[in-house]
Amino acid sequence: MIDFRSDTVTRPTKSMRSAMANAEVGDDVYGDDPTVNALEAMSAERFGFDAALFTASGTQANLLALMSHCERGDEYLCGQQAHNYKFEGGGAAVLGSIQPQPLMNQADGSLLLSDIEAAIKPDDVHFAQTRLLSLENTIGGKILPQSYLASAQTLAFNHGLKIHLDGARVANAAVGQGIEISDITQYFDSVSICLSKGLCAPVGSILLGDPFLIKKARRWRKMLGGGMRQAGIIAAAAQLAITEQVERLAEDHENAAYLANELAQIEAFEVDLSLVQTNMVFAKVLGELDVNTLVTQLKEKGILVTENTTLRLVLHRDVSRNDIKFFITTLKSLIK
Repeated sequence: MIDFRSDTVTRPTKSMRSAMANAEVGDDVYGDDPTVNALEAMSAERFGFDAALFTASGTQANLLALMSHCERGDEYLCGQQAHNYKFEGGGAAVLGSIQPQPLMNQADGSLLLSDIEAAIKPDDVHFAQTRLLSLENTIGGKILPQSYLASAQTLAFNHGLKIHLDGARVANAAVGQGIEISDITQYFDSVSICLSKGLCAPVGSILLGDPFLIKKARRWRKMLGGGMRQAGIIAAAAQLAITEQVERLAEDHENAAYLANELAQIEAFEVDLSLVQTNMVFAKVLGELDVNTLVTQLKEKGILVTENTTLRLVLHRDVSRNDIKFFITTLKSLIK
């Protein structure tokens, strides 16, 4: 199948499978897994932090960050479209007793600095205490500019807030700008980085922070059932995700631009090319085209897409330029 649904469907590389088969392991809850320890030390050094924690998923890494920055009854600010607000099961509220204060995302994915400042609660018993600002980069495939991150960091500091980055696809943001991941992470007190999306690891995310935050997050991870034993098997693949797969993301970005230009020439779709900045293409369905039927017909041809009035098409290692050409040809024939 040619799968455009998400970059989470990527399969581990041959070198990852070999590394997993030969990984040196121990009990990570005891801190005895040498491969996990090496991954955490390498990640912290590479991305400019003092400590790191290997987690089962991006959802878990974000939740651990929120619960480690905030206490019960505290509040964090985020976007309406933020994953840790909209798409992660309400974990912060349900499991952390933390109140989210969502703000409107602008067309470029950012939050207006004036909106952030206005949402910070005064020190008054009537309000939850605002502790944290959470941003996402990339968000909907869009890159938050470096200048914006610097301004957001300054705002957070001036108001006594910590600042967290949901960096599930921060590697895409870095490659898209031709900079290092650490150039982005430098503006944050904590960062989660997903290794199982475009970076192809089968499992896992990294949470970065200072030693105090990571110690607290490790305790929460255990309480939430995230303590892992011989996790070196998956940490071995995660290491290669960081060292071998980041630069390759440029190929996904080129394929996304190619796909967007091809779709823009089909009258049944509307594509804003300015918003195609990394590996995602959003194509709005126009006219009377029946999306449900189209999705079913594409599946019969061996092509998987997410069913919606706006198609979200995600490029990744397992979708080639020839796959895209086949998709476009098939799409045109089905529309006709």
